[in-house]
Amino acid sequence: MLILTHTTALYMACIINFLLLFSANSPAETVIQDSQGEVTFKTTPTRVAVLNWALAENVIELGITPIAVPEIKAYREWVVKPAIPDATIDIGNRAEPNLERLAQLKPDVILISDALKSQQARLEHIAPVVVFDTYREDHNNAKQADLAFLTIAKLLNKTALAQQKLTAREEVFNTLSNQLKRSFPNGIPPVTSLRFASTTSAYVYGDNSMPQYALNRLGIEPALSLPTSQWGINQQRLKSLKQIDQGILLYFEPFYQVKKLQESRLWQAMPFVINKHTASVESTWTYGGAMSLKYLAEALTTALLSVAP
Repeated sequence: MLILTHTTALYMACIINFLLLFSANSPAETVIQDSQGEVTFKTTPTRVAVLNWALAENVIELGITPIAVPEIKAYREWVVKPAIPDATIDIGNRAEPNLERLAQLKPDVILISDALKSQQARLEHIAPVVVFDTYREDHNNAKQADLAFLTIAKLLNKTALAQQKLTAREEVFNTLSNQLKRSFPNGIPPVTSLRFASTTSAYVYGDNSMPQYALNRLGIEPALSLPTSQWGINQQRLKSLKQIDQGILLYFEPFYQVKKLQESRLWQAMPFVINKHTASVESTWTYGGAMSLKYLAEALTTALLSVAP
């Protein structure tokens, strides 16, 4: 009986040690909520493919090098920050990524926006897919961008870093706001930002756009009142911009017809041109993720300081 007790105790000790070892080496499941419902991962993904620029921003900000991102050359021209790591593979067009090449890279997870939902079934043959529907007319795009950032952080076991970055972003907003108040002692005029489509029309950023959220956070009112839309943009003819009057107009680079625009009589007659209340904004992605709001605030502030009295 004594021998049986010792044997049983030894056996139980072995089982307990095994369970402890198994528990230490097998982290608990991670459950996240994407735009379609709950998604469960038994382990933390390390090989992350991202088929959307805003989502790629989030992954890079969290210290993870995506194994694949589409249109990297264009990203480096239009998005710029955060920089795409050299090790990331270009996976082709954003609308039609190279699925054969993607399969060869053996991702643990594929992050997509709602724009690629039609290809979700095909992508799921390669790896689990997480879908984000950040930009919609019926919700606050900036809040959804933050939520997507925190969701990806949870998936990649980077929640603490994400929270630190969001806190630091708020500090940047406050610093820039104070800097602008000092530079515009009589008050900052209302500001509207846009991207030129041509020398005669532009995509103007209004309510629910990321540039306008950044301006609002800096304490700046819009110079034009525009209706809410999915992306927060409204296409306007150039002549309609004369409504800005005493406000400031900022336009995002790149725009390769600036010289032609500035030579046009219509442009030269605009109140903000006459008042020297217009400036370009360095390339910053206006349809980005949570941290793009910080980059937008920084770039917009630099442009505003160039026209300060």
